[in-house]
Formats: sequence, structure tokens, C-alpha cells
Amino acid sequence: MSRPQEYFFKEGCFIEEWHNTPTDSNCSVARARVEANSSTKLHSLKSTVERYVVLQGRALVTVGSQSFEVSEGDVVVIPADTPQKLENGSQSEFIFLAICTPRFLEANYKNLEEEA
Repeated sequence: MSRPQEYFFKEGCFIEEWHNTPTDSNCSVARARVEANSSTKLHSLKSTVERYVVLQGRALVTVGSQSFEVSEGDVVVIPADTPQKLENGSQSEFIFLAICTPRFLEANYKNLEEEA
């Protein structure tokens, strides 16, 4: 089985959809990559809980009104409809799994920077 094609998502990161199918609407798993010295947009996911499982690198994560640094092995739980952002201020890539319940749907993505 070949790896899925990586694509750039408007949030500001590169995505490989490892598991996201209508036949398993309860969950999706994607590998996400944020390039060095870049960040994602402030956004939320409607009715979707997201978990970051950090595989590589360090970043500053904002969930709601809290910001904290994460690194390899950390897990971040982001409640549904909660503003979130990730800032990779390092010289290397930040890579994590994004596990969503129910599965990620682009229609549920809300760019909060456009509202500001």
C-alpha cells in the first residue's frame, strides 16, 4: 500500500490523509507537517475534537486562551469549536498526527483570522 499524496492545506500546513473515509465517519488520522519558522492560521473545527500526537520537533500550541510548548511524545487535546494555532519557531519541521472525532471534514474548518 502506497503512502497518500501530501498536499498543502489552507490552514498553513502540509497534510497526508492516512485515514479519512465516509465508511468510518467516527475518526480520521492525518500526518501534518509545519515547515520551519512558520505557523498555522488561528482556526477551529466545528463539532470536531482534534488530538495532536507530536512525532517530531517543538512548537508553541495555542488552544483557546492557553499557549504552551510541545515536543515529541506530547499529546494535545483540542475540544470542538475551540480556537487553535500552532507556531513552529524552530529551524526544523514540526510533524504530528492529527486525530479527529468525528472524522475531519473541510466544511467544518473555520478560519478565525478572516473574522478578525
